[in-house]
Amino acid sequence: MVGSSVHTRRRLAAMVLLTLLGAALIAVLDHRGGGHQRPESALGPSVIGGVAAAQPFGYVPAQRAAYERDAALGLSHVLFAKSPGGVVASARRTAHWRPIVDRVARAHELDADMLEAIVMLESAGRADARASDDLRSAAGLTQILAETGQNLLGLRIDVKASERLTRGILRGHRVAQREAVRRRVDERFDPAKAIEATARYLDFAKGKLGRDDLAVVSYHMGVGNLQQALMAYGKGIVPYAQLYFDSSPLRHPAAWRKLASLGDDSSTYLWRVLAARDIMRRYRDDPTALQHEVVLQSHKASAEEVLHPPETTPTFGDPFAVGRARASGDLRAIDQTVLAPYGLRLDPSMGALAGRIKQSPRLYRALRPPALAVLQALGGATRAISRSQPLIVTSTVRDEDYQRVLAATDQEATHAYSLHTTGYAFDIARVYRSRAQALAFQWVLDRLAARGMIAWIREPQAIHITVASR
Repeated sequence: MVGSSVHTRRRLAAMVLLTLLGAALIAVLDHRGGGHQRPESALGPSVIGGVAAAQPFGYVPAQRAAYERDAALGLSHVLFAKSPGGVVASARRTAHWRPIVDRVARAHELDADMLEAIVMLESAGRADARASDDLRSAAGLTQILAETGQNLLGLRIDVKASERLTRGILRGHRVAQREAVRRRVDERFDPAKAIEATARYLDFAKGKLGRDDLAVVSYHMGVGNLQQALMAYGKGIVPYAQLYFDSSPLRHPAAWRKLASLGDDSSTYLWRVLAARDIMRRYRDDPTALQHEVVLQSHKASAEEVLHPPETTPTFGDPFAVGRARASGDLRAIDQTVLAPYGLRLDPSMGALAGRIKQSPRLYRALRPPALAVLQALGGATRAISRSQPLIVTSTVRDEDYQRVLAATDQEATHAYSLHTTGYAFDIARVYRSRAQALAFQWVLDRLAARGMIAWIREPQAIHITVASR
């Protein structure tokens, strides 16, 4: 939604949490050059003990398109999970407004696909969408705040009359008549005027910010907040991908703190708009592929099956398959010497059910090389930021025999396709030594997801993480 000052109410709580993480950050920065040898990760130089822009936590300007593509993939699950009536129905509703979108985009020299994606993300194509019963908040096809619509965009908005009419509509009394009147007294509910107002906002924002991508970001974040983040970054007007991916607790921390302090997903808004754009393109050009992704996205509480579709991803059927993969190098054995340099340690009970299938627990302490590399990067970055005790790895590879034994005793374990049986998944205990460690770990998860490298789920006892094969 359009917002320039609506986030103030969230900032105080967020800043209290960030203060703790900031203290840990200062300790990290003061520790540079301490003389200890830094381990190296398969993903690039470790950030342990320093502030190097190590992959996957740095930014390469020449690869901006890849960052944007990966972020759209990494943030897409929420659209599939929460679109009213499902993502295909939402795309169908949104496509209905395309003639208006095209006309407005031509008049304002905007990208019609991006304008349509804002409609998809904001309202799922529902002209009567409301953020709440209080119509001072966001409403209509493009979710415009009453104050912004009145004072900046020149819309007629009579909040009291609109709320009165909305109550009558919800009661089912003379619905068509009341909706027609509401479109006149509250122009946010007039689809053509709402889309036109959104285009005027994007024109205004681009005039202030100088870039189309920054204008789209400001539609949710607000121009003022985004200007403050750019000032904190200190390099003038830059692509949003650069601001986002080049800001972290260890690099341009002032810009990162500003983005993180908003606390309302403003910092990832552009990635979700791009995800909505991709959904609309596939709805028109490849509906079969879109429907297939709907199925994959619906199986789990994350996009892990999109990363590893069950019909094309090999699994380990029995202990012998795991053993052969370890011997060939398709799986890398994990012990404390592999994990300790990266701020990680093994849960001693990992593989505890192996005896029931006459195997050693050590057999189930392994990962595919890309998954191990991401685990090391995750642990190293979390420790570099928080300087806390190690994160605890509670589970890695399983075979289907082990998974069946586990599912019989653990109600959280699936009887269906488990990503643990592919070697690409691992779990981290939700046991943190400090608030700073928890916040650092959360940042690392979010950043890896935005790189399209992982999908993750918060389970009762652990964070379940699946790593992309690339």
